[in-house]
Amino acid sequence: MEKLLNLISQRVSAAFEAAGLEKSYGAVTVSNRPDLCEFQCNGALAAAKAYHKPPFVIAEAVVERLDKGDFSMAEVVKPGFINLKLSDAFLQSYVEEMRNAPDFGVNKEPQAKTIVIDYGGPNVAKPLHIGHLRSAIIGESVKRIYKFFGNRVIGDVHLGDWGLQMGLIIAGLQEQQPELPYFDEGYTGSYPEQPPFTLGELEKIYPAASARSKVDAAFAEKAHQVTFELQSGRPGYRALWRHIMNVSIPDVRRIYEDLDVHFESWLGESDADPYIPDMVENLKAQGFAVESNGALIFPVAQEGDKKEMPPCILIKSDGAVLYDTTELATMVQRERDFHPDQILYLADKRQSLHFEQVFRAARMAHIIRPETQMQFLGFGTMNGKDGKPFKTRDGGVMRLETLISDIMEFVGKKVRENQVVEADQVEETTRRIAMAALKYGDLSNQPTKDYIFDMDRFAAFEGNTGPYILYTIVRIKSILAKFGDFAHCAVQTPANPYAKDLMLAMTRLAPALELAYRDAAPNILCSYIYELAGAVNKFYHETRILGEEDLEKQQGYIALIALAKDILEKCIELLGFSAPERM
Repeated sequence: MEKLLNLISQRVSAAFEAAGLEKSYGAVTVSNRPDLCEFQCNGALAAAKAYHKPPFVIAEAVVERLDKGDFSMAEVVKPGFINLKLSDAFLQSYVEEMRNAPDFGVNKEPQAKTIVIDYGGPNVAKPLHIGHLRSAIIGESVKRIYKFFGNRVIGDVHLGDWGLQMGLIIAGLQEQQPELPYFDEGYTGSYPEQPPFTLGELEKIYPAASARSKVDAAFAEKAHQVTFELQSGRPGYRALWRHIMNVSIPDVRRIYEDLDVHFESWLGESDADPYIPDMVENLKAQGFAVESNGALIFPVAQEGDKKEMPPCILIKSDGAVLYDTTELATMVQRERDFHPDQILYLADKRQSLHFEQVFRAARMAHIIRPETQMQFLGFGTMNGKDGKPFKTRDGGVMRLETLISDIMEFVGKKVRENQVVEADQVEETTRRIAMAALKYGDLSNQPTKDYIFDMDRFAAFEGNTGPYILYTIVRIKSILAKFGDFAHCAVQTPANPYAKDLMLAMTRLAPALELAYRDAAPNILCSYIYELAGAVNKFYHETRILGEEDLEKQQGYIALIALAKDILEKCIELLGFSAPERM
């Protein structure tokens, strides 16, 4: 379905052509003065230079040739602006077509792409903390938007399960329980099926070992050695590693489920490990991998660089592989498994240098095909009201699970106080409102920007918040439920200015979605639904809907708000949350 702005531009362009002028001057934009007009064309000003005529004369000639059935107003304003308002019939026809078209007539990707989105990145055996929130929320929404446009999209959690934290945990565990068979190099029996620790115990081992490694050089060296031996295949360490994975991953999955975040691929750095030896040999053969102080590096600096570009470190002098190595090996794996047209990485924007390095290496060594797009979307930090990174009251990094629990408790108190929903619906209603508050509060900000986490503001039922959007949807549901069966209702010509404003807001869905898709920017979709919700509420307050005595007019109102509800529900689905029945 053609976007409304394109249709209007086509009509104005035809009028330019009928006036003997180049039709390219007929591009129309949304008016920046909605008090004067809905759309405007400034082409006469540019055409005046080319045709050596006053712009006002050109604009009048164009307006004379416009189809008056399409516009309720077409006037020329000096020095040559063309101000336009759509006719009610034209707008009604367009919105009704939207209502009946699949996905509201939004055009899909003509050539569907295979896209891998790397947006998890949790480290196994370490609790998810609030630093994982933005990656999960933004990545899930971007994935849903990409899928909406018809692409095959694979969300990859990309677990951090192969690095130094594993060496620290194993070394720390050995200090506590040296008698375990995993540490006996001569052990040849079967290792225990049950892990020698609980999740709670495991989560204490890592921070203690990490802290000790910073003050105990011998222990730090031991952890590095353990990491190397794990990666080299030492059986006891591999058995412990499997225990760590089996204990940790279910908990990681549970928290992502609580956030309604779902990954198609649950692979980690360890899954890329088998690809490393061949990849490294290939890089050596091509002359990209070179030795430096006992390590193997991949120089990626290029002539003309305006900043220092360090090399990728492939293998340390002690034989251990690093983040750069597994990142490149993961690309090899993704190329083999998915043959992607695009790979999008979401991570803290402070990792931009790392991704620039590995992108360069992947291009230089032809690990990724030239036509494959690689993109890094770096996001800002979530800060407290003091403008500093969000912390717990005692100054620590807050667990993601704690943040979710806090906002559930905060919203649940409001739900119980309002006493709108039945007791058996309180928990589910609370969950939906809390997720809307949390996700919209994050997604409404530009991804690359830092933002202030303010629970009071995010959970408010008024203003630019997730609960406000949900409240708008619930209000429409209530009206529709009272009206009854509305399947036979159709959109009619706008009965008042508020109906027309609502219809015009609906027509801006496709441009908003396309821009959010193009820029991987859910905040654009948030801005759109806030505008649409505002138009819905203005229409509701200024129009008697259920009290309207003219049945045909009433049915038109019902069809209009039902369409608004469907659009809002589709948009919040793409943002990663949903509306309750009551609130």
